Amino acid sequence: MFTVHFLLTSLVVVLIPGTGTIYTVSTGLARNWRAGIAAAVGCTLGIVPHLLACALGLSALMHMSATVFSIIKYAGSAYLLYLAWQMWKDTGQVAIGREPAATNYVTVAWKGILLNILNPKLTIFFLAFLPQFITTGHLSALQQLVGLSAVFMLMTLIIFCIYGLIAGSIRTLFEAMPRAMRWMQRSFAVVFAGLAAELALTER
Repeated sequence: MFTVHFLLTSLVVVLIPGTGTIYTVSTGLARNWRAGIAAAVGCTLGIVPHLLACALGLSALMHMSATVFSIIKYAGSAYLLYLAWQMWKDTGQVAIGREPAATNYVTVAWKGILLNILNPKLTIFFLAFLPQFITTGHLSALQQLVGLSAVFMLMTLIIFCIYGLIAGSIRTLFEAMPRAMRWMQRSFAVVFAGLAAELALTER
């Protein structure tokens, strides 16, 4: 279940710049590192509803016909390719605003929660991603999914907190990095395209 493949793939997925990453980094840059951590916590909590949706639908997913499974698999692969294309053509620039010194960290966290809750594509992603690592063993599929989800969320929280800390600590230096961010984002787009190809070749 907790294979090296799962850990490395999860790390790549978490590191890929997305809406949560941009929100966390831009909040840390615009305000301070504490706000960046609040944003990281909010974005991580916003994943919970999507993971619950994945867990509730897992039993049905595991007992579906090969045809239905293939439809979901290729739909997930197509979505990953769409994300790769969006990342490739995106500029990758982060807007640095001028926020007041006083920051309501609860509000920052709630914005992060809503940001991910209102992104229905996360549910599709987790339905396509997590079941790949369910194995036959003493633990049920649901128990394994809960464990995989917990590790993924912990990894997300740690990485996003690092983003927030770094962004808040180098606010002035980060203004000179939009070009580097663009090329990094395009590199991750290539990785995402590779994950899409891997998913398309996955057997039930």
